[in-house]
Amino acid sequence: MEDAFARSVPEVLDFFGVNPTKGLTDIQVTSHARIYGSNVLPQEESTPFWKLVLKQFDDLLVKILIAAAVVSFLLALVNGETGLTAFLEPSVILMILAANAAVGVITETNAEKALEELRAYQADVATVMRNGCFSILPATELVPGDIVEVSVGCKIPADLRMIELLSDHLRVDQAILTGESSSVEKELESMVTSNAVYQDKTNILFSGTVVVAGRARAVVVGVGSNTAMGSIRDSMLKTEDEATPLKRKLDEFGTFLAKVIAGICILVWIVNIGHFRDPIHGGFFQGAVHYFKIAVALAVAAIPEGLPAVVTTCLALGTKRMARLNAIVRSLPSVETLGCTTVICSDKTGTLTTNMMSVSKICVLHSVNHGVAASEYSVSGTTYAPEGSIYDHSGMQLDFPAQFPCLLHIAMCSALCNESVIQYNPDKRNYEKIGESTEVALRILAEKVGLPGFDSMPSALNMLTKHERASYCNHYWENQFKKISLLEFSRDRKMMSVLCSRKQIEIMFSKGAPESVLSKCTSILCNNDGSTVPLTPNIRAELESRFSSFAGKDTLRCLALALKRMPTGHQNITLHDEKDLTFIGLVGMLDPPREEVRNAILSCMTAGIRVMVVTGDNKTTAESLCRKIGAFDHLDDFVGRSFTASEFEELPASQKTSALQHMILFTRVEPSHKKMLVEALQHQNEVVAMTGDGVNDAPALKKADIGIAMGSGTAVAKSASDMVLADDNFATIVAAVAEGRAIYNNTKQFIRYMISSNIGEVVCIFVAAVLGIPDTLVPVQLLWVNLVTDGLPATAIGFNKQDSDVMKAKPRKVNEAVVTGWLFFRYLVIGAYVGLATVAGFIWWFIYSDTGPKIPYTELMNFDSCLTRQTTYPCSIFSDRHPSTVAMTVLVVVEMFNALNNLSENQSLMVIPPWSNLWLVGSIGVTMLLHCLILYVQPLSLLFSVVPLTWDEWTTVLYLSFPVIIIDEILKFFSRNSIGMKLNLRLRRADLLPKREVRDK
Repeated sequence: MEDAFARSVPEVLDFFGVNPTKGLTDIQVTSHARIYGSNVLPQEESTPFWKLVLKQFDDLLVKILIAAAVVSFLLALVNGETGLTAFLEPSVILMILAANAAVGVITETNAEKALEELRAYQADVATVMRNGCFSILPATELVPGDIVEVSVGCKIPADLRMIELLSDHLRVDQAILTGESSSVEKELESMVTSNAVYQDKTNILFSGTVVVAGRARAVVVGVGSNTAMGSIRDSMLKTEDEATPLKRKLDEFGTFLAKVIAGICILVWIVNIGHFRDPIHGGFFQGAVHYFKIAVALAVAAIPEGLPAVVTTCLALGTKRMARLNAIVRSLPSVETLGCTTVICSDKTGTLTTNMMSVSKICVLHSVNHGVAASEYSVSGTTYAPEGSIYDHSGMQLDFPAQFPCLLHIAMCSALCNESVIQYNPDKRNYEKIGESTEVALRILAEKVGLPGFDSMPSALNMLTKHERASYCNHYWENQFKKISLLEFSRDRKMMSVLCSRKQIEIMFSKGAPESVLSKCTSILCNNDGSTVPLTPNIRAELESRFSSFAGKDTLRCLALALKRMPTGHQNITLHDEKDLTFIGLVGMLDPPREEVRNAILSCMTAGIRVMVVTGDNKTTAESLCRKIGAFDHLDDFVGRSFTASEFEELPASQKTSALQHMILFTRVEPSHKKMLVEALQHQNEVVAMTGDGVNDAPALKKADIGIAMGSGTAVAKSASDMVLADDNFATIVAAVAEGRAIYNNTKQFIRYMISSNIGEVVCIFVAAVLGIPDTLVPVQLLWVNLVTDGLPATAIGFNKQDSDVMKAKPRKVNEAVVTGWLFFRYLVIGAYVGLATVAGFIWWFIYSDTGPKIPYTELMNFDSCLTRQTTYPCSIFSDRHPSTVAMTVLVVVEMFNALNNLSENQSLMVIPPWSNLWLVGSIGVTMLLHCLILYVQPLSLLFSVVPLTWDEWTTVLYLSFPVIIIDEILKFFSRNSIGMKLNLRLRRADLLPKREVRDK
């Protein structure tokens, strides 16, 4: 029954055909169970494991690699190869792909846990009336129409419509659903609000929420998927994970690269058709197979097999650094997403605020000697810890607050007229509450005021253990006064009272809404001398003015405190005793903003990131918070910046688009609104980070580009998120954004490094094929270079230091290519040199090396006809391992020099020297050590078809390799002097690079 909140109690009961005094009959229960289903969240079928595995291979580059591995293996069998060499290349490729697939499967499996943990918020049992009798049944057996009784501490078992109050009032904590910082009072009357949100439905008890005060009966109106909790589950199921900007760019570049590779492979094969019949191959078919192997080797060379592993490693290193900042990353790609975040949608309660109600202001009457003189005090401390001080209107700290009569009696009343508990949790190392937030705030105020009569009181309290300190002053007053009678809070009175006795003196303490308490006061306590004076109209007007200021301008939740001396021996209090009270003071409390949030928001503005506050609280309270944290500092008025959910929904479509572009505050929202907001912002090509802690936030957290859950939040929110803030602090998000930007910059550098290196390998093979010289490198050598010599330095580039101005730049655009036009040109140049230098090293050995045959270049080009003609040298020199060893070493060394080029995109090595990243220097050293290992250790040299090099050969290698640094220094100089920017524009116009919008509008 979707509109139960708008129907009267008799209408709802009639709809289900239930008698509120007898409940459903067994026949009705069976019938309703068949019609409406059971009260469980149905388990969604999980994706089969084999489908998850296959999904990881659904990538063009991966498919090309698999094809290359299979073809390589088949060709080895066709040629009759046996042993390790026949299986090495395909086996290594398949192992890499298997490792990447394993990471993907684990990531996807974690995503389904959020749906399972949603079940934890379902109640286990319920007190149900059936056949005229109450019984305790499993909550899963409830059906619509069941009459359920709920009381304090009860978890609501289904969506219920209130039908009868069994106490003065009923209050429910529904923060997990709406994010409201305080409990909500429920009532019986039907609602006539159009477009009602959860907060408006004050006659509905939502599944999974908790009763914090009172007792009532209600009728079940929704079970299972038809509850508020069920709608959250459905929303999460409909949410598909978005690929991160870097993943999209790598996919785009991979597709582009795959097409280029396919083109070059076919071209190499076609160019050499004339050589298929060369005698060295032994026939046309064998020649075709030979050049097909070269094409396969070219594909292996062009694809950066180690790229996924290096990206994963770099992101993992970033997560370690972020963990030290209290940002726990659950999804590795989200680290990079942070770097291009353009909008942060932040929950108010618990993220921008402490989610710990605290008294921040006190107003008392000072004296009436020289006219009405009221005094205001401010209170520091924004958590449940009994730490903080009280300051007078001039900002002077009160050393002994309990020496002031009004403050002393406020502490007494706060401690005694209170049903809450505050205690220290040694496991979590923080203070925890049981009961209403407002009452807990009064408990903490009593601790801050301290006790009278002890000059050493502040220091004495600090010597207590945290467990003892939690409620020491409260316990003192509770031991001094014995509670005799209690008048609970009721909606009509809006106050509560407690009768206490001390040394045969009976005193009634009262607290409640200021207007209610003031109307029952006839006198007031003076703070200067502790005297009691009549509450005159002038004093009343002054207090009402202060109350208006507290509640209006400061948007504080206000309570008034009062007392009354009762006749000796009085053992009970009634409503008639709540008159002729003595007013003590007025306290204003709020859920205070975190101290570091203001600077964090300023950092976001500087970095070009818009912060939107999204909350279930009311508009006035949220606007007041936004003023305090600086979100409105740059605005003269809030028109077009602050909207409630209903106001936004009433806007025409064209105005909604404009409102989204300027909105800073979005209030009175429910889960569907948060998800809608994320989708709308993403439609405008914004990269959205969404924070949340409740079950209600899970769908939006899952939909956002990066979902950020609070460490103190629900398990559902954490499972649906990409990142968890261990300290629940908004400022941590800003630090994580800076880290994300730095990680992206480093990721970009090593991607460019690997691409330029692979371009060099492609040029090497292509040029050798075009020139008609023997193969410069065999496939196993290419694989070694790609995995080992590329991988270590590329990973070390991830340790490049964060730029000092990383948070002064605007967020990069999501459709910005990883390699832009000018950079692509730069790395084509570098790659071309790497390839040509490798081929040059190969040719050098044949023509100029003292250890080589010193044959003319024409003989090298005609190597394939060596067996059919007379030569002055043996034909076996063309299968000598020396030239390919020189070529491979040139390729390795030139790539090490190229790694140094990537310490910075545009800065010279003279500005950022190699030792600025010792990890890179170390990785180059390790790589060269490994290379020497395969050159000089016998079993390895045979496996990789290499031989030891002489000193002259090493000298030549260095001569051929070092110029790559000079070439890149020249290109960097052009980049710094804007020449590259002009070329970049020309390349863009020519559509040289793939550029595609990330989201279709």
